[in-house]
Amino acid sequence: MPKIISVRGLEILDSRGRPTVKAYMEIENNIRASASVPSGASTGRSEAHELRDGEQRYDGLGCRKAVANINKSINLSISGKTFDCQADIDEYLLGLDGTSNKSKLGANALLAVSLAFSRCLALSNNKPLFSYYQQLVGSSLTHLPRPTINLFSGGKHAGGQIPLQDLLIVPMQKRFSEVMECAYAVYQAAAVQCLNKFNMRALTADEGGLAPPFGSLTELFDTALESIEQAGYRPGEEVQLALDIAASHFYHDDQYFLTTQGSSGSQMIDVLSEWTTRYPIRSIEDGLAEDDWEFWPKLVEAVGDQCEIMGDDFLCTNPERIKRAVSQKGANALLLKVNQIGTLSEALKAFKLAKEANWKITVSARSGETEDNWLSDLAVGWQADYIKIGSVTQSERLAKYNRLLEIEQETGFSIKD
Repeated sequence: MPKIISVRGLEILDSRGRPTVKAYMEIENNIRASASVPSGASTGRSEAHELRDGEQRYDGLGCRKAVANINKSINLSISGKTFDCQADIDEYLLGLDGTSNKSKLGANALLAVSLAFSRCLALSNNKPLFSYYQQLVGSSLTHLPRPTINLFSGGKHAGGQIPLQDLLIVPMQKRFSEVMECAYAVYQAAAVQCLNKFNMRALTADEGGLAPPFGSLTELFDTALESIEQAGYRPGEEVQLALDIAASHFYHDDQYFLTTQGSSGSQMIDVLSEWTTRYPIRSIEDGLAEDDWEFWPKLVEAVGDQCEIMGDDFLCTNPERIKRAVSQKGANALLLKVNQIGTLSEALKAFKLAKEANWKITVSARSGETEDNWLSDLAVGWQADYIKIGSVTQSERLAKYNRLLEIEQETGFSIKD
């Protein structure tokens, strides 16, 4: 295996204009690669610690401390060393940090280095990045992931004008290029709807979804279905829906406040059950609060045979939380966000646990993204069922969609049914 020559960090800006971390690595034979990490707005309490400066600049969100940790502690420790595989360097980084939540060096610093190393090894073996990631899993490459694409947004991704975080469309075409055509058409039809109904142009949320001031959640659903039809597609057959509820954000005092009237966990499940009956919903993400363990199994029991019950803040790509959810039958799908846990190898452990439980897996971007496209290669290499990138606007989203178009052309793969 090639020796690491050096690694350095740089504070860059994400898609919200907030700082994040980029790492540059050089290994033997003049091989150089870099990787940048995203940042979330909707974050679970069990996520790995994203190290921020806490000073006046950037409202305390600066990443100079994390960058300094790459330039000093990490660089001094790994330069000149040889690591046999991804797991070895990730284990070494975790030992160097020495905390349970990566709070010493920062999960943002550790992940940037972990990802840069993966790119270097792919280059050293003259392999596309998705092939390197496939080797980590050990399974064969057969398909592309199906995108779930933001259409309308609220909650912390927009102005909180609706409590739900995202309503997404799930185009059902087999070719990725055809999915993109469908998503564009539906998005444009929805933008026209926003102009006609609310006299607003395409005001967008963090991930590019439209953010109109819907008067009710019924109007949200109806407008989505109308947009699909106006684009020339059949709701339920050619385009389905997915929901990111992000219920923790409107949960307090043991009540869910979808409206001004609070609801119990049982009542929240009743609402979600009604939606799955009325609308072509393929998956529900974070339908309950992240620590409402009592009711997650009841939600799976109520609608788990109709759609995927996916954990994001609920699971935080954390193997221990996934194990508990598997044992309690508290979910049947995982939203995998690598930066929630901190290194590629830990994310892979979470992935394998979900696979062993026969869960569906969505590899997901974050609301604060960069134009790096490693996420697309990861979703293909790990043969995820879905990929959640955002809407079909904004360069940090399109960079990842465009990479998937390249992989489609390179491999000829279709999307998994």
